[in-house]
Amino acid sequence: MTTLTRRYTRCVLPALAAGLLVALAGCSRPAEEPKKEEPAERPAAEAPKEAPTPPAEAKPEAKKEEAKPGVVPATYKVRLDTSKGPVVIEVQKAWAPLGAEQFHKLVTSGYYDGARFFRIVPNFIVQFGLAADPKVTKKWDRNIKDDPVTRTNRLGAVTFATAGPNTRTTQVFINLKSNQFLDDQGFAPFGQVMEGMDVVQKLYSGYGEAPDQDAITNRGNAYLTAQFPKLDYIRKATIVE
Repeated sequence: MTTLTRRYTRCVLPALAAGLLVALAGCSRPAEEPKKEEPAERPAAEAPKEAPTPPAEAKPEAKKEEAKPGVVPATYKVRLDTSKGPVVIEVQKAWAPLGAEQFHKLVTSGYYDGARFFRIVPNFIVQFGLAADPKVTKKWDRNIKDDPVTRTNRLGAVTFATAGPNTRTTQVFINLKSNQFLDDQGFAPFGQVMEGMDVVQKLYSGYGEAPDQDAITNRGNAYLTAQFPKLDYIRKATIVE
């Protein structure tokens, strides 16, 4: 598997910031004649001077499996009952059909129940998606194909982490601010936090990027509880409408 940084270990996600190149899953190219659409030309206001590594997954070797579109409603809401309070995400299938389908399957299977918010970079992203039980994490270690980016990674947008093209699996991140520079890296939002963004902002961030994604993949919550006991978590994720 990988992480949002699963393959996200702070892994391969390409993080670009105003004229500053940060190594991510994809490559960003310096531009002699920067074009308007290239991340390198984005104003500094869009990304911190030293951009944190974007949400990436940490195991690019997962098996590939394309989700079948047409199974989930055009719009649905997911309630995350977290240790800090409820968060409601509205998913729009039209924004990213395969991502919306994958998230629906994961939620209805109970995959996210007990999962920790293991990576929080203030003023950037909150990342989760490695299961409490490592056996469950491995069971879902299957890639889905990319969706076109049809919405920007604005404040509250919910997006799958990747480790490069067509490597999305289970790890998801919530944008803590406008991270428009991620759009050009192929990060396609599939939903938006509609309620509880204040809860998201209060999730414990003291460990930053310290939790090791490979260790989480292999040991699950046993590792996180022992080494990072203050992490907030999802008590239960449910489809509410």
